[in-house]
Amino acid sequence: MTDSVIDLGELRHGPDPDPLPRPPRAHGRPLRCALVVLLALITLAAAAVLPSRRAPVTLPARPGSDVMIDGDLFLVMEPTNTATRQGRLAAYRLPGGEPVWQAPLSAEARYWGMRSLTGMVLVTGFEIGPEGRETRTVALDRATGAYRWQQPGVATELTDGNLLLRSGGETEPSSVRAVDPCCGTVRWQLPPTIAEISLRDTGRGVDRIVLHQANGLVEVRDTTTGAALARAEMRPPGGARLGIELIDDLLLAIDRGSGTINAYGLDRLERRWTRASGPIEFALDCGPVVCLRTGGNELQALDPVTGDERWRSDRWLWGWPYESRLMANVSGFGPMEQYIVLDALTGRQLADLGRWELYQLGVGGRLVGIRRHPDGGVLVGELDIAAGEVRIVDVLPDATGECQAITGYLVCGATAAGSYQLWELAD
Repeated sequence: MTDSVIDLGELRHGPDPDPLPRPPRAHGRPLRCALVVLLALITLAAAAVLPSRRAPVTLPARPGSDVMIDGDLFLVMEPTNTATRQGRLAAYRLPGGEPVWQAPLSAEARYWGMRSLTGMVLVTGFEIGPEGRETRTVALDRATGAYRWQQPGVATELTDGNLLLRSGGETEPSSVRAVDPCCGTVRWQLPPTIAEISLRDTGRGVDRIVLHQANGLVEVRDTTTGAALARAEMRPPGGARLGIELIDDLLLAIDRGSGTINAYGLDRLERRWTRASGPIEFALDCGPVVCLRTGGNELQALDPVTGDERWRSDRWLWGWPYESRLMANVSGFGPMEQYIVLDALTGRQLADLGRWELYQLGVGGRLVGIRRHPDGGVLVGELDIAAGEVRIVDVLPDATGECQAITGYLVCGATAAGSYQLWELAD
């Protein structure tokens, strides 16, 4: 089962060659037919013996828990219980699931996210206090669960290994500072600001932060030092709202009134090109092209160097780049998305991957999808964008969904109440 392939491409060839002459009738045909049938029966019998599947590991978890795999640890963050008002973070050793440590979580907080970084587990949530709700990040030791430090804000990893912490926003000024992950020591910080904040993530961390003031002043800063690299006034004519999008080395300034886009080089804010595209909801990094989602429910692809339109379609909702290809989802298909493969430069459809709940093992890594099996459990498939096909990996009979795929494992809610099961994915 682990080598089954659903080929979703199309093989085209030229006209069939002229038929060969009919071979002469052979007197030994009945014997050969009997041998062929016998060989087929032996092959089917051998194929019926499926390779043994490693038994899944069952781990306890309350309904609504967040789970994460970090190397050889399976982490379960249980929600705060309304009766005891006490949550906890528990770590189990893989692959057997033996308990390693558990740490209580504050009863005055509602935690909603966790991540791993340089020997620590970072837990983020809302701490409820007398002055309202404040976002807070708590750092725990990965090996023991011991408390290390806590800071206001949501943590984002920087390219230099430090953390960027942002707090405030909405109705109060934002606080931005870089801290050393070992102990929470502040490396640099900016004065409180009411500017909108955008980050450029390189895939290895954030290296640029952009502050956009209501008066149209845009400022680009280096996240290693916090120093300003460039400033420019970009307020649209008539005082319309300005939207900022960061894609690769471009800063796109979008006039929300007219739909005009001005593209600038990110580090010096020199103008590269201008284009009138009409109302735009957002921009996407689509690899060799810049994608725009328009108010008319179209996905447009622009040349990042000139701003010229390469293609447009009202069939696709979103795009994810994979080298020269683009994986897109079909709009209007309900909870399970249908995924297709496009040529990024032309928009030509290359393959239909079918409908899946999609999970990614890592940036640029394996894409794993699941869907309900008619006989119960879930079907697991690996989506190969380069080949334009789906390889069936396994069928998990006791899984109910709510899955997460990381580092060779698939974690799903199980039929047994209050538990998750951990399956090792086949290569």
